Amino acid sequence: MSGCSSQRNDNTMINIAVMGYGTVGSGVVEMFYKNRESIHRKVGKAMDIKYILDLRDFPGSPYEEKLIKDFQIIADDPDVEIVVEVMGGLEPAFTFTKTCLSRGKSVVTSNKELVAARGAELLKIAKENGVSFFFEASVGGGIPIIRPLTSCLAQDEIDEIAGILNGTTNFILTKMIREQTSFADALALAQKLGYAERNPSADVDGHDACRKICILASLCFGKHIYPEFVHTEGIRSVTLEDVAYAEDWGGVIKLIGRAKRVPGNSDGILAMVSPALISKECQLASVDDVFNGILVRAEATGDVVFYGRGAGKLPTASAVIADVVNAAKPTDSKTLLWQDDGKNHVLDSQQDVVGMYLRLTGTSDALQRAQNLFGEIRILHREDQPQDEIAFVTPAMAEGTLQQKILQLTGERCKLRSAIRVLGY
Repeated sequence: MSGCSSQRNDNTMINIAVMGYGTVGSGVVEMFYKNRESIHRKVGKAMDIKYILDLRDFPGSPYEEKLIKDFQIIADDPDVEIVVEVMGGLEPAFTFTKTCLSRGKSVVTSNKELVAARGAELLKIAKENGVSFFFEASVGGGIPIIRPLTSCLAQDEIDEIAGILNGTTNFILTKMIREQTSFADALALAQKLGYAERNPSADVDGHDACRKICILASLCFGKHIYPEFVHTEGIRSVTLEDVAYAEDWGGVIKLIGRAKRVPGNSDGILAMVSPALISKECQLASVDDVFNGILVRAEATGDVVFYGRGAGKLPTASAVIADVVNAAKPTDSKTLLWQDDGKNHVLDSQQDVVGMYLRLTGTSDALQRAQNLFGEIRILHREDQPQDEIAFVTPAMAEGTLQQKILQLTGERCKLRSAIRVLGY
């Protein structure tokens, strides 16, 4: 069964179903009813939430009569035209979303894992059935980025996209930079404030940022970028010593997700998530706390930066509602699409050309040996620096070459303590 917005009966209400009534789902419902009149004016037609799907009970909820536990009710109801998927995870989110799209229902999601893994397939199904699959909230929370990429910047050739894509890690690093809080204490505070989960791996090990950069790269470059092929590092190994040396260099440490074209290679994309030293003059350096910032580097436009709250109940709900409004408009473009040919288009990260900040402990000749290996290095200093500790920034070169030189430098007499990429944003 298929359907499209042009087949709607203009005399009837647009019915919505919300799948998932957790933090984001409850925020969507709350914001929808708070701003219902404004939403109606923007759409030009009345809308209502008909069902809220969740396996849990919510006694006393003002929307208790809308709560259901059986997905099939949504799938089989021809009056439901737009479905909001905010359950998270791959399954049953993928199966439910695929079913809805196949039955002519537009789907709006905030589920980054779903879009990063199966986005191309779901976009294709949506196109075949004349409906929308929108996911603005999957990347930047309340930051509008996907629509600008696919409309405002659609005429430009995007060369690179990079950003601070995870509010939890940015909060932790901000505490380390501003207040000299250790990583462990900053993480504990993030958990206490509700920014980090009890198991923080998705955030602090970089997996959340990886999924987001994969979605953005797929949109920018038209090829499905699989998260499993993107080199991903988190921030667990970043220390206060590294923060101090970054300050002496004139920068800060941020967790950066990035993807870029490689000149002369039309098929390959360099993509990575890792901590990075960036100059204080860079616009991303001033993005602090739980805020996110995304830099788009385009041929004609140059650098454009998008900034705002990257997560949270209401910012994310706001992006979801915006997509619902767009899905409800019969004239809205439904051409979001990228190709999934089953190939890995991510190049080996060893080909990337970067500088590297290195912190080592070793014998007195370690600095001279480093200069002999890397050439003109920039030596860094910090307060209370131990006599046997050295830190410096290398010139930019292919990462594979850098790694070989690091192996030559280190050994029994010289121990590598930190290695963080230096990026020129």
